Amino acid sequence: MDDTEIGPGADPAPVVTLEQVHMSFGPVHALQAASLMISPGVCIGLVGHNGAGKSTLANVINGRLAQTQGQVQYRGEDPVQRNSQNAHNAGVRSVFQELSLCPNLTVLENLRIPYRTMPRRSWRRVARQKMQDALDLVFPGHSIRPRATVGDLTIAERQMVEIAIAFADRDREPSLVILDEPTSSLDAAIAQQLLDHIKRFCSAGGAVLFISHMMGEIFEVSTRIVVMKDGKIVEDQAAQAFTRSSIVDAMGHVAPEADTADNGLSRREFGPEIVRAANGLNARAGEIVGLAGLAGHGQAEALARLFFDHAPKWKPAREPEVVFVAGDRARDGVMPLWSILRNLSLTTLPEFSPRVMVDRGREANLVQSWKEKIGIRTENLLNPILSLSGGNQQKVLFARALASTAPVVVMDDPMRGVDVGTKKDVYQMIRDEAAHGRCFLWYSTETDEILECDRVFVFRAGQIAAELTGDEITEESILHASFEMQEAAE
Repeated sequence: MDDTEIGPGADPAPVVTLEQVHMSFGPVHALQAASLMISPGVCIGLVGHNGAGKSTLANVINGRLAQTQGQVQYRGEDPVQRNSQNAHNAGVRSVFQELSLCPNLTVLENLRIPYRTMPRRSWRRVARQKMQDALDLVFPGHSIRPRATVGDLTIAERQMVEIAIAFADRDREPSLVILDEPTSSLDAAIAQQLLDHIKRFCSAGGAVLFISHMMGEIFEVSTRIVVMKDGKIVEDQAAQAFTRSSIVDAMGHVAPEADTADNGLSRREFGPEIVRAANGLNARAGEIVGLAGLAGHGQAEALARLFFDHAPKWKPAREPEVVFVAGDRARDGVMPLWSILRNLSLTTLPEFSPRVMVDRGREANLVQSWKEKIGIRTENLLNPILSLSGGNQQKVLFARALASTAPVVVMDDPMRGVDVGTKKDVYQMIRDEAAHGRCFLWYSTETDEILECDRVFVFRAGQIAAELTGDEITEESILHASFEMQEAAE
């Protein structure tokens, strides 16, 4: 666990050290004997399947959770203070998988919340400049206004704001920034800006704990890679000691085949056109249609219009035309006060209530079958939905959609926070459902997911810039179409 690459001028003392840390929630052991040292100048890539304990480990480090056993020590800590205060004093900052911004406040007002020594006089001017500087530092060329209300921003812009606040110049300089799935809503170009900043930050003596299911990003920024499985740290080595396959093996999943593998999409035949939108977006029965392009260019809005045009207005339909899988699960997906079972069965309730009353037996059988089919990690389906990790919550949303009889499935960047093994299983489920005539409209910021599609519409500035099929569906073609309309307008 030695950290050999420490940035120039950095304090060599570890920012935080964990020794045999346990974290239990009743009978559930979320962390077991976890030992980890994070020193300046190091980026640790933290990987593992959904529910492996990654977010719990991050929340113990940042002080949100107090360990049930073991020791957590911070640089310059005061033994009288709580872990959360010691973490703050040591310069530990976090960007959570479930974004924590206040949607009714402006961008600069959200910076004001963690900025404890903000001047009282003219604080808005100071906060506006600090926020602008932070956004420019991490995401040069952005178009986010510090006075914009967070609730009016896209999910990608909200993620950019939260990341910029974590790296912002505040009362204390950041020494360790914990990034939990930070690129899950960002397109490739914006994600690369973040990765470049992480490398600059660590070279200058900062430390980063980078949690991601994107293996390419893990290898690009990590000095060390830590693998977790079932609440335990099972591997902790220098990044160059790993390969993609060895990481996935350590996680406990079978490594996906190479991207060149034949997935059989080119040999499928499609049925009649069943989707036609005013903007030209269309799809046929049995077809997987992708929506691509830079984030925030109208893809999510196009899907929302299509969904609301075909969804019932007042009550659920017994035979729905369309079903929705949300990427922003906190806002558009989960019912936070409901159980896992109730969340999963929501779209299928009309099928189980022929005489108004719900047939609980049929409901429970369906939910149990999808729990096993998609691998939702829980001991009790009656537990609250928020007891699950973010990735497992997303699995519930997938199961909810696929369990319905709707012929059209609309998916708004649905793989946020889902591990690589589950992604492979979901891809196969989508192909199997499409082979039986179900149509998928799939917006994604990940090129690998777009390559799973039969046909792709590339969006630019709210319009369809290109329609790609077959061999035309490549990363180069998508990027070219994403920028083509902008270049023509200049």
